[in-house]
Amino acid sequence: MLRTQVKSFIRCVSTNSTSSTFTPIVSHNGIADAVGNTPLIKLVKLSERLGRNIYGKAEFQNPGGSIKDRAALYLIKDAEDRGLLKAGGTVVESTAGNTGIGLAHICRSRGYDLVIYIPNTQAQSKIDTLRLLGAEVFPVPPKPFEDPENFNHKAKRHAESLENAVWANQFDNLANRQAHIETTGPEIWRQLEGKVDAFTCSTGTGGTFAGITRYLKEVSNGKVKSIVADPPGSCVYSYVTSGGKSLERSGGSFTEGIGQGRITGNLQQDIDTVDGAVSIPDGETINMLYTLLDEEGLYLGGTGALNVVAAAKIAKDLPENSNVVTILADSGHKYSDRIFSKKWLESKDLLKFIPEHLHKHIVYP
Repeated sequence: MLRTQVKSFIRCVSTNSTSSTFTPIVSHNGIADAVGNTPLIKLVKLSERLGRNIYGKAEFQNPGGSIKDRAALYLIKDAEDRGLLKAGGTVVESTAGNTGIGLAHICRSRGYDLVIYIPNTQAQSKIDTLRLLGAEVFPVPPKPFEDPENFNHKAKRHAESLENAVWANQFDNLANRQAHIETTGPEIWRQLEGKVDAFTCSTGTGGTFAGITRYLKEVSNGKVKSIVADPPGSCVYSYVTSGGKSLERSGGSFTEGIGQGRITGNLQQDIDTVDGAVSIPDGETINMLYTLLDEEGLYLGGTGALNVVAAAKIAKDLPENSNVVTILADSGHKYSDRIFSKKWLESKDLLKFIPEHLHKHIVYP
C-alpha cells in the first residue's frame, strides 16, 4: 500500500509544473554553497490590488538571514583569490550589521578571525549576534564619510595594523556587485523565465542594486526598467533625479543599512543605466511593514518593506500584469523590539501611520 502511494506521489510531482521546477540544493562544501538560490515570492494580495505582479526575492532565507550573505561570500573569496587572505588570517569590516553577520558565518567556517566596526545606533541584537558568532565588535558613533573617524576609515586602519589581514571594504569593493551579477540577477531571470518588466530596491553599499541592474539590463537588452529606492536622509534620490548634479539629503530614517551620503564605488559602476528613483517616506515603509505581516504573512525588516513600497509605486506606471521584482532583504527578528514596540513607534512619530486594525501586531510596550 505504501509503495503504491509513493509511486502515485512521484507521478504527481513529475506532471505538476510547479513542483517539477524544484531543484534540491545539497551543499557538499559547508555553509558557503548554501548561500543564494532563494525563493521568489509573489505578494498575492498586493498584486491583486494593483493588477500587477509584485515579486520579492526572499533573501531572509540565506544562512545568515539576509541578502548580505552573498556579498560576504564574494568579498572573502576575492581576498583569497588575490592572495590577500591566508589561513588563520583576519577579516576586518565596517558594517551596519548584516554584512558583518554574513562574514561571521563564512569566517567561522573557514577559520578566519573577524573584527567589526558598526555604528552604535544599530539594533543591539545585531551587535549581540556578531559577538555570539565570535567576532570582535567595536560599536562607534556614526560620522560622515569625510570624517577620519568614520567607521570605514577605522576599519581600514585596523586591518593595516595587522599581519595577514584584509579590510573587506564592501562599499567600494566590486566583488560585492559581482556577487549579484553572477547569482542574484540570473536567479531572478530564471525564476520568472525572462518575464521581468522592472526591478527596484534601495541601496546601502549599492552592490545589490548595481549588480542585479547590470545583469538584467544586459540579458534583456535594456528592456528591464531599473528604479532605485531611497529612504529619507540619503542622497541617492537627489543624485539620480538631478542627473548627477546634486548630493542633497535631509532628514533621517528608521531603516538600517540603507541610504548614503555619497555614491559608492559599487553603485557608480551602473548609475548611468538607472531609469529613475523614488523617495520613500518612513510612514509608508512602516505601514507596508505591518501590512505585509498581516496580509502576506511576511515578517520583514524595514528595508524589505521600503523596497515593496517602491515596487508598488513603480508598478502603477506599468501596464497591467507587468512583473516587478524587489528584494526582501532580511526578516524583522533583529528589529522586533523596536518596530513592534508602541513606545519606540511613538518616539519616532510612526504610530500614526499604522492603521488601528494592525495594532494587534504591536506586542512590545
